[in-house]
Amino acid sequence: MNRETELQNAFAAAKGERVETSALSARIGERADAEGLLDLAYCEVDSPLGSLLAVATPGGLVKLGYPNVPVAAQLEALAARVSPRMLEAPARLDPVRRELDEYFAGRRRDFDLPIDWQLTAGFVQRVLRETARIPFGETRSYAEMATSAGSPRAFRAAGSALGANPIPIVVPCHRVLRSGGGLGGYGGGLDVKRRLLELEGVLG
Repeated sequence: MNRETELQNAFAAAKGERVETSALSARIGERADAEGLLDLAYCEVDSPLGSLLAVATPGGLVKLGYPNVPVAAQLEALAARVSPRMLEAPARLDPVRRELDEYFAGRRRDFDLPIDWQLTAGFVQRVLRETARIPFGETRSYAEMATSAGSPRAFRAAGSALGANPIPIVVPCHRVLRSGGGLGGYGGGLDVKRRLLELEGVLG
């Protein structure tokens, strides 16, 4: 069995299910990455909110999953939409883990991570790119995000776009509120949104 076949078998075994952290899976992930056969690298990141699923392509962070969504379901969706060639490869996600740790510790206000936007398109992507520009400790309304994305009347669609954000926290959709100051919705739950805003000093 040649090396590529061996790695392809490993990808097939990992598809749709979580690969348990172990020296073997780490070695396979590192080897696949080194040989250019790894399209998606993932790991779970401990945070005050719970365990977050971080997934990266060679182009950057493509997914940051909430604790309330099963890991296997998220990986299966990514296998279908992006590539089944994925493995747990924590080393690839070291910058993501480090910056998230710094953010939650209050030592980081801006993320410097490359982002892969391929899970979004059109108006959704425009809204999320504008959302990524909202400074730490500031908020915007859904109407303001619709306007900045080029469609002033599409504030409901802007809300839906924010709800579809595949990279929360790094793309800070928690900083978008209702025009009257209400929290609005949040994919990770309103308690998580409130905690993030408290961390940034927006809520007392």
